[in-house]
Amino acid sequence: MLDALRQFPGALWQILLELAPSLLLGLFIAGLVHVYVPAAAIHRRLSRPDFASTVRASLLGVPLPLCSCGVIPTALGLRKAGASPGATTSFMISTPQTGVDSILVSAAFLGWPFALFKLVAAFVTGVIGGMLVNRYTPSPGSADTEGEMTLSAATGDRGMIGAVRYALFDLLAAIDLWLIAGVLAAALITASVPADFFAGQAWAHGVLGMLVVLAIALPLYVCTTASVPIAASLIAAGMPAGSALVFLMAGPATNVATIGAVYRTLGATVLGLYLGTVVVMSLGFGLLFDQVLSAAPTLDAPHDHGGDWLATLSALALLALLALLQWRRWQARLAATDAGAAHGPRDDDLVLHVQGMSCQHCVGSVKRALESVARVDRATPDLASGRVRIHGGGVVVPALVRAVEDAGFTVSGVEKIPGRVDAPDSLH
Repeated sequence: MLDALRQFPGALWQILLELAPSLLLGLFIAGLVHVYVPAAAIHRRLSRPDFASTVRASLLGVPLPLCSCGVIPTALGLRKAGASPGATTSFMISTPQTGVDSILVSAAFLGWPFALFKLVAAFVTGVIGGMLVNRYTPSPGSADTEGEMTLSAATGDRGMIGAVRYALFDLLAAIDLWLIAGVLAAALITASVPADFFAGQAWAHGVLGMLVVLAIALPLYVCTTASVPIAASLIAAGMPAGSALVFLMAGPATNVATIGAVYRTLGATVLGLYLGTVVVMSLGFGLLFDQVLSAAPTLDAPHDHGGDWLATLSALALLALLALLQWRRWQARLAATDAGAAHGPRDDDLVLHVQGMSCQHCVGSVKRALESVARVDRATPDLASGRVRIHGGGVVVPALVRAVEDAGFTVSGVEKIPGRVDAPDSLH
């Protein structure tokens, strides 16, 4: 234990050196795509329930750096704009497994053969899932999707400044806490698990090992970029690369919140096809990888970054950006607390208990959905507790519930504010 604690700082810094350059480059590329690629061109021609629409949806989803919960509002937006259920499912499966940042980070940690294999696996899995949904669910008819949709809240800035602001305050802010957790977990695994631990465990190999990884990964929220260092550390400890691939495919593509959102918005049939596709394809690609590309370069030993000034500067810049985001979050909490103390509780305020918020993408989606409801002055979500304070007079609770559910989340209760005598006891 003491030896692991002594090795932890070195392992943590090593992982930051590996992660930072590729992550920052990927975030900047994603920012450029957001600013310079027209949203109308991205969302066009996804309405037909055919093979071409699923391919387009999967191609759209593969490079986007959206997490498994952040992809739900975007997919719902596509669906409402007229995208077919198959195209929507294809987008939901392929998007959280990859992203330009995740691809570059995967290449840095696990080598380009592994990164490209994971990219192809995500694309093919999305297409197959979309085709199955088109085949086994009734078609609602096509719709025109020529209109423009935005993938996230626009910053208002264009050009390079807009790209940087989007990369930092939309993308990195959406995954920073999960990124920190993933890096810390990877460093702990690297420092505490012997290099040949999994090599000597019979259960960790073959289909059994993949099934164990799958059972752990399916219900958990796993950020695709943050999960790469964890997978690299497990491979370095002797886990087969195929099992790590199962973790990187199934973990980001599913979690409890995503499963619930798919069930509520697309139905039980689509949910079954969605989960079945992710399970079968991740196992299949894991076995295929072990047979075909098991010799691909992985993180077998620490890389020497002692003289790499770019990696050092990138790691320091990433630490500074993470600290900045935490400071901004702290300042926002202080401002909200001060505002509440200044105005005091109002008799017309409500608190909703919202299930499914897992990151800042979720918080932003819930906030925008609720503030679009009539008579809502302001909605203040708290990610840690799942509570959303609604400020406004004469707000209709069923309208709030519908807005939250349309955004892909669930209201589990309504809290009465002390002094409010007309707060409803039921959600509907």
